Formats: sequence, structure tokens, C-alpha cells
Amino acid sequence: VCSRAMASKTPVGFIGLGNMGNPMAKNLVKHGYPVIAYDVFPEACKEFQDLGAQVTESPADVAERADRIITMLPSSPNAIEVYTGANGILKKVKKGSLLIDSSTIDPTVSKELAKAVEKMGAVFMDAPVSGGVGAARAGNLTFMVGGVEQEFDAAKELLTCMGSNVVYCGEVGTGQAAKICNNMLLAISMIGTAEAMNLGIRLGLDPKLLAKILNMSSGRCWSSDTYNPVPGVMEGVPSANNYQGGFGTTLMAKDLGLAQISATNTKTPVPLGSQAHQIYRMMCAKGYALKDFSAVFQFLREEETL
Repeated sequence: VCSRAMASKTPVGFIGLGNMGNPMAKNLVKHGYPVIAYDVFPEACKEFQDLGAQVTESPADVAERADRIITMLPSSPNAIEVYTGANGILKKVKKGSLLIDSSTIDPTVSKELAKAVEKMGAVFMDAPVSGGVGAARAGNLTFMVGGVEQEFDAAKELLTCMGSNVVYCGEVGTGQAAKICNNMLLAISMIGTAEAMNLGIRLGLDPKLLAKILNMSSGRCWSSDTYNPVPGVMEGVPSANNYQGGFGTTLMAKDLGLAQISATNTKTPVPLGSQAHQIYRMMCAKGYALKDFSAVFQFLREEETL
């Protein structure tokens, strides 16, 4: 796979053209790769037809036409269906194919998919991403990669078209492990930032001034200096656009659920992670499911009983 993958810009399959997959696939096109695309929603593919990409009827059709495929899917059940379903990748996968899954799913599911792929004579790597939609558009994502180390260079060739950091983490599943740990910390820090900003505002501080102080002090974090959750503090972030776009609350709740499963399986205490999971689940129940996860600031202002 390594030598063939590095040899030329042969077609690359891309399955899952949502908020993240769309800009990721566009960056492959920008780097000169012919893309063979599929999404369960046909309208998501139209833009890629206009860019000259081939659009297929199923994941199996992608596998028939490309021996390097990237998948970017919302959840573990979606990944299982795309790989092993009636019209899944494994129905028509070619021997020696390299399959890279950039979805954020349960590490145990990644391992199960890897075994199924291996039986077909192909290679599976998990490569979840961090950075959000803005980084996906800019090609500045961080990829956390798990799989056979000898195949890492072949995967990296493609992933560097979409990200500025591509890190090998170990065997299949370790990329997912790194991702869910990162997102658990992100959720906790976003809630903390929202709480601190809300308290400061109620104490009479100007939100921009408070954010400036936090970002030159020991409380500084990505949630405060790059993705501030308070409307009007920063431009170009979801809080400046009624929490539209970005990383949805329902997806954060899903990732925190994965962290909880992993914590249970390893008997690891994660009290703040558990609390964050409950808060984001409550947000989903209160109408925030499709808003960016930084809307926790708005949620906390409304939920006096918390």
C-alpha cells in the first residue's frame, strides 16, 4: 500500500460530506486528488459533482472505484453500516486497499472494523480529527492515527492535505482513545469558560475585558482565547452567529458518552467528564442539540436552577 499510495495521485474515495467531511474532501480536490464521493444525502454530493468529482450510489461503489478511502461519519452505528452493511465498503473492497476512518467512534468498534477489513485483505486505520469546521476549511486539522505503523506514511500522504498535524498514536483504536480524551477535556474547559464569563458579567465586568484578562492569565484555554462562547467577544466563531455551525451539541454529547463507556470499561474515575456529559445531554433535551457546543454559555444563563 505504501509504495503504490505514494506513487501518484490516484483517485481517493470520500464517504460522509457533512460539516467536517465537506471541507476535508474539498482540500483533497485542491491538492489534485480525483475524489469519488458518497453521502447518504444526495444533495451533499451536488457541490462535488460541480467540482468534477465522481458521485456514487453507495459505499460499495466507492470501494469498487478507489483503493484509498476516507470515511467521516457521525457515530459508531453509521460507521458499522458504511463498512459492513448490505451496500457497505466491504462488499466490493479490493485487496490492498487503505481505509481511513476519521469519524469519532468507540475504540472497540474501530478494532472490530479493523478485523473485518483485515479479513478482506485490506488495511484499516482510525484517524479522528480535532480542530473543528474552521480548521477543516483551512486544512489545519490535527489527525490522531491508530493502525499498522508500516502503513502510516501512506495514510499521512492524504491526511497532510487536510491537516497540519498528523500524529501516530499506536495500534488501531488509539487514535480514537486520544480523540475522546481530548474532547472530554474540551467539554470541561468550555463549561468552565462559560461559567467564569457568566459570573464575571453578572459581577459587572465587560465580557471583552474579562476575556482579555483570562487570556493573559492562568485561566487561559482554547475555549477562552480561540472559541469564546460569549456573543460579541470574538468574530468568526459560532457564538458570533447565534451558535450556528461549528461542532454540534449533540455530537459533543455523543463523544462524552464514548468517554463514559471507556471510563467504565477501564474503571477510570471521571467525575467532571460525567458532569459534562449530563450538562450536554440536558442541552440536547432543551432544544440546543443542533447548536454549537459553546452554546453552553447561553444554556447556563437560562438554567438558574443548576
